[in-house]
Amino acid sequence: MGTKKVMVMNSEVLKTEKGLPLHVGEVLSQKMADYARKGLEGSANTQRAYQSDLKYFRIWCSENGQVEMPASAATLAAYASHLADTHKWASINRKLAAIRKLHELSNYDLPTKDRAFRAVMEGIKRTNGVRQKQAPAFKMRELKNILREIDTTTNAGLRDKSLILLGFAGAYRRSELVSLNIEDIHFSDDGAVISLSKSKTNQYGEAEEKAFFFSPEADFCPIRTLKNWISRLEYTTGPLFVRVRKGDKITDKRLNDMTVYETVKKYFGERYSAHSLRASFITIAKINGADDSEIMRQSKHKTSLMIQRYTRIEDIKQHNAATKLGL
Repeated sequence: MGTKKVMVMNSEVLKTEKGLPLHVGEVLSQKMADYARKGLEGSANTQRAYQSDLKYFRIWCSENGQVEMPASAATLAAYASHLADTHKWASINRKLAAIRKLHELSNYDLPTKDRAFRAVMEGIKRTNGVRQKQAPAFKMRELKNILREIDTTTNAGLRDKSLILLGFAGAYRRSELVSLNIEDIHFSDDGAVISLSKSKTNQYGEAEEKAFFFSPEADFCPIRTLKNWISRLEYTTGPLFVRVRKGDKITDKRLNDMTVYETVKKYFGERYSAHSLRASFITIAKINGADDSEIMRQSKHKTSLMIQRYTRIEDIKQHNAATKLGL
């Protein structure tokens, strides 16, 4: 479906190929269609999320006698109203983005500028609000207590400790953590530099590196723990974090991002999520005096505004300018 319909987008360009042999035009047409589809589809993670959201939309349309595509403004408004009963503002917008992407790939316009639809969306926003639930940050004391209790004599325990330490010290997203390979790591006398080929904010494979340093406390050192974990692997290239099956046997099967989510909950508790590793890095670094540019060098955020959004300082007495007034 995608390739044929994206080719419609190329029709104007192909008009300039009249002087070319037919087979050349066909090759270019196919290439342009492939590139156009790739540009519209987005990253692999985005595609997975969209597939789930579109399945939900299709079921709703079927159950309510609505036309899935092209969707009318009335259908969109009714669907958004349905979602508003159980979904937060950000989730509603994500599901609508999936529908928009489907329409773009099929060369249809989605009527999101329709006045009636926009009025419904404004009403949902005013009624439900737009505040998102944020992953909480843990304190350094909590992290150290948890790390002390992990049994690193087992392969599963050492892997989990390395995963947590690297995720925290590198302010990694869970999808980034599980994408790391052993060959991405370059050790040195003062620590390590880890390269990441792609991330949420780096979709085009630009060089993206993060620095890690030895800790004076061996129990909490991301470098020593990582080296210990790698020493137990039976290969020198390939996935860094892999599954450990029954009997504490290390496999060569890469972890998925859901495993990171489950690992954080296992050790930190249900209120935390994998994103807590990233939020905690930013919050703790901020409290300890790091400026935004230093934090952004590791987190790879593009703006200070995002650092402010990620900083979780629940105690209003902490990091408060009122203590610096000289009164």
